[in-house]
Amino acid sequence: MKYISTRGAMAPLEFSDTVLMGLAPDGGLALPERYPQVDRATLDAWRALPYPELAFEILRLYATDIPEDDLKALTTRTYTAAVFGSAAITPVKTLHDGVKILELSNGPTLAFKDMAMQLLGNLFEYVLQKRGERLNILGATSGDTGSAAEYALRGKANVNVFMLSPAGKMSVFQRAQMYSLTDENIHNIAVRGMFDDCQDIVKAVQNDHAFKEAYRIGTVNSINWARVVAQVVYYFAGYFNATANNDEKLSFCVPSGNFGNVCAGHIARQMGLPIDRLIVATNENDVLDEFFRTGVYRPRSTAETFVTSSPSMDISKASNFERFVFDLVGRDGAEVARLWRAVDAGVGFDLSARLADVRERFGFVSGASSHADRLATIRQIDAEDSVVLDPHTADGVKVAREVRIPGETVLCLETALPAKFAETIREALDREPPRPAGFDGIEDLPQRVVEVDADAATVKSLIAHALA
Repeated sequence: MKYISTRGAMAPLEFSDTVLMGLAPDGGLALPERYPQVDRATLDAWRALPYPELAFEILRLYATDIPEDDLKALTTRTYTAAVFGSAAITPVKTLHDGVKILELSNGPTLAFKDMAMQLLGNLFEYVLQKRGERLNILGATSGDTGSAAEYALRGKANVNVFMLSPAGKMSVFQRAQMYSLTDENIHNIAVRGMFDDCQDIVKAVQNDHAFKEAYRIGTVNSINWARVVAQVVYYFAGYFNATANNDEKLSFCVPSGNFGNVCAGHIARQMGLPIDRLIVATNENDVLDEFFRTGVYRPRSTAETFVTSSPSMDISKASNFERFVFDLVGRDGAEVARLWRAVDAGVGFDLSARLADVRERFGFVSGASSHADRLATIRQIDAEDSVVLDPHTADGVKVAREVRIPGETVLCLETALPAKFAETIREALDREPPRPAGFDGIEDLPQRVVEVDADAATVKSLIAHALA
């Protein structure tokens, strides 16, 4: 299996190359030359597999340059009950009205990002050791990617992490999870701006090819292909756990900001998993909802981006959306490059002529949620099901209920545990959210972070100084 760029100007690469690469040299994102196809017999064989074995079976279709014994060892070491709380890894619960929730937040940082990041940390270490190389990770987080990456990579051999986050825009718990780490290979940088400013800096550094090469810069954001393909696994696991047999159709509702999570669902559907619809749920930053309703993609500026109570979705330029658009326009790299020149210019683009394909061929629909919606949903689910949702998952449940059609089974993807968003839970329920053991007093720990302006040159200087 070889990998190409969404912008069409990259020579095909092996899987291991994409693990270390980040952005492609032409500014695009890596995707496989084709999606492996899964037939009914394969689905039947996979249905009863434990999660680590299912992960191996799916990843072996994509990571063909890694010896299978090594890959199986990686998935077995990553997906354990000790790390994720149970042998099921991703259990499913059903609400009283039939909406289902796929639990993805039982990992070490209480967020779905752990599902991919724990594997990515092991992949980094494996590939770097094989090649005798070092890598310096530059990432951006709107809330959960940062802590998931740092906990997956702390103490790893041959890896440093430089994580950008929007200063003051994450929850108190999220900031404490990241900034309280004291490992020498972890560097937290708070950027005065929004997540999109952080993401723009990461892309600017990635596109400075001389700096990227000199300082061996990689990324853990979902522009990294390995993160996306790791997320494909839990769509298969969720489907198997939420259905009785492989004749059933299942729809997924995914709270979305940077489009990486639902992009993995798109890939699973293209592989042949019987997904009916992919429901994109946004918050007040509804650039993706606008596209799936109208076909117009209109990225917002920092000034137009709202600070909300579901902060991990406060994103107005969705990086992984480019991967879907590449498939939507027939894998025409030149066309994608043209469209993203318009995005970079702040103009966006109009693909309304392809809206029928978006909905009928690819199965996408969408909806949006507000702060009042989040509070109402959290209160209702607590009263009716004795389940406390985090605000992002509440966005998903609200949209799922709003758009589902009679007879449709919808599985909502949980994004985090409510303990990470105590302020909103207190507002909704007038009490503290449940907090897993081991996290008491995390907000009171000493924190180590550097605050800077939203400037790529400043960040590059910090990296150079830290590595000197």
